[in-house]
Formats: sequence, structure tokens, C-alpha cells
Amino acid sequence: MTVDFPLLLVTFTLVTGILWALDTVLWAPKRRAKADLLESSGADISAQEIERARREPYLIELSRSFFPIILIVLLVRSFVVEPFRIPSGSMMPTLLVGDFILVNKFAYGLRLPVLHTKIIDTGNPERGDVMVFRYPENPKIDYIKRVIGVPGDHVVYRNKRLMINGVEAPQRLIGTYVGEGSGSAMTGARHLQEDLLGIEHDILVTPGRNVFGGDFEYVVPEGQYFAMGDNRDNSRDSRAWGTVPEKNLVGKAFMIWMNWDWDKDSVVDWGRLGNTIE
Repeated sequence: MTVDFPLLLVTFTLVTGILWALDTVLWAPKRRAKADLLESSGADISAQEIERARREPYLIELSRSFFPIILIVLLVRSFVVEPFRIPSGSMMPTLLVGDFILVNKFAYGLRLPVLHTKIIDTGNPERGDVMVFRYPENPKIDYIKRVIGVPGDHVVYRNKRLMINGVEAPQRLIGTYVGEGSGSAMTGARHLQEDLLGIEHDILVTPGRNVFGGDFEYVVPEGQYFAMGDNRDNSRDSRAWGTVPEKNLVGKAFMIWMNWDWDKDSVVDWGRLGNTIE
């Protein structure tokens, strides 16, 4: 079952905020009035009883304590930066299984949590961006791929080489890839550097393997983005399910802040911490 974390955050923020507000306006004045009445009655009432009458309920105390924290988390996660974990090898060698990344939520416009409605336009994805988006076939799932084609681009993929608007993206052989941990299955793939019309990044290509029919040609419609994984022959991407609508954009990945892979001897790869995502 997929947990809708933004919905939970919004719900907790509303519940704790409403309880705190109701207590401030309605219930707290009544408690204070009751405590003052007991104190001024002249009856044999202990200070502990008066304090109990004035004390706020435990639920209200929790709401007052947690509301500011939850609100800050909601605002930062919705409009500034959000953490994600990489669950598969589709973006190798750029991103590895177990990488924890940070995503810039400001890059592609500010959107309301849960509703995903854009309220401020701050920019659009550019060719070469590593982009997080809501999977078109199931928007409850977040995907991460590289932007290959922006609206209007003519994208051709032939013999494992890209051509954008009639210009071939040059490739340079780095060597044979040697994977570790969860990525060891990709050992033996060709490790290449690709220049995506000015954006250099690494890719993996598996000789003899052609996914989704191999070659294709496509013109990216307006308001859509063509996305592919850097692990070209082991990525289910726009070649399989089509383009990414603008309304599904989440943000631009920009940094790795942790790597945790149980299949590695060291578990944590300290050398990846703080690496920028190109």
C-alpha cells in the first residue's frame, strides 16, 4: 500500500492547528475563568485543584507543541526541498540503488500539496535535467528519469544513440562498468559519457539488449516531456508509457545526501554523500 505522505502532513497540520486555535479562542478562556472563580470563591480549595482547572488537556498540549513543527515540515517539503530514495537501477550509473537524494521543489513551479495545482511559475524542465515526477500511469508513484526531449523536440533513438532535432548526441567510451552491491548485476555493461547537446552525463548500454523495440522516433507534444533512464537498456521510461505531462512534475534532483545499500559490505557508501547530480 502506498502511503500518501503529503495528505498525512496536510491532515495533521489542519487537525493540530484547528485544535490549538479552538483552545486559544474558546476553551482556554473558560478554563482560566473557572480557575479564577475557584481561587476567588474563598472555599477551601487547594492550589493543586486550581492548577488542574487551569491546565490545558494533553491533546491540546500536543497540538500546540507539534503544530509549528508539522507546518514547517509541510512548507519546506512542499515548496523548497523534498527527500527521495532511489529504489531501482534505472538511473545507473548516475544514481545507484539506495541513494537518498534531495529534490528542488522550486525549480518547476510552486504547487499546492495534495492538489498539485501550480500557484507560481518558476521555470520549466530543461533537456538533461534529472527530474522527479508522478508516474503518468499511476500518479501516486514518484518516478525519476532524465529529461531527453522538451516540447517540440524531435527525438530519434537508433543503434543506442540519441539524435535531438537532427543533431546526434556524441558518446565517448569510458570503459566496462563494474557494479557493486545492488548494482553488481550491471557489471559488464558499456559505460559511456553522452553529451546531450551541451549536458554531459554518464550512461550504461547493454550490448545485445533492446528494450521496448529498440529504435524509435518521436516529436514531443506541447506541455509534455520525454524522459529516459541513464541505464538505457534497463529502464522503463517514456519509450514504454509515453511522455510526462507538465501537471505531473515534482522537482529537479540536485544532490545525494546518503547512500544505504544492504548488498554492499560497507552498507553506507560515504564517498557518495554530498555529490551533486549531473
